[in-house]
Amino acid sequence: MEDEGYEADAVADAESCLARVAVQNYDVVLLDVWLPGIDGMATPRAYSKRSRFGERPMVVMISGHGNIETAVKATKLGAFDFLEKPLTIEKVTVLVKNAIQQRRLEIENQRFKNDRAKPEIIGESVPVKALRQQLALMAATNGRVLIFGESGTGKELVAHAIHEGSPRVNELFVEVELRGDPGRSD
Repeated sequence: MEDEGYEADAVADAESCLARVAVQNYDVVLLDVWLPGIDGMATPRAYSKRSRFGERPMVVMISGHGNIETAVKATKLGAFDFLEKPLTIEKVTVLVKNAIQQRRLEIENQRFKNDRAKPEIIGESVPVKALRQQLALMAATNGRVLIFGESGTGKELVAHAIHEGSPRVNELFVEVELRGDPGRSD
């Protein structure tokens, strides 16, 4: 891999891999399924808990005894891809390049989500404080909320505030806009 322009480290077992990933940030980890000590399939879960870095490396699982079941299990455990031995430098290089590109896109996407300005209800008047309190009570429930009012009154802002305070804050927020009176048939 160094001949292909990458910095590379090599370790002999899963415990060494876990120790290395805990103190250094890696883009990609090539991991054999059959390792002494901790099984290669268990390692990605273990190191993701130990890493002090926010971004997990992409994992490429490798096996000389690969089958479809093992490949599916590896991807369900979070592996980016699965390679069967014997390896070729061309296959590994292409896969590492793709894994790094995917990781960078995921990091950029996460940073975009984190940096995105979140709408906020501002003000310290008694009505605004009461509104914030009501929204906090609603957000904590699993009930449905209908927000209605004239154009420009802050319905979308209220919806965002409920979502931000809810247990579903990490789920997708979908805006739906109904035009006209849904009860009318003209």
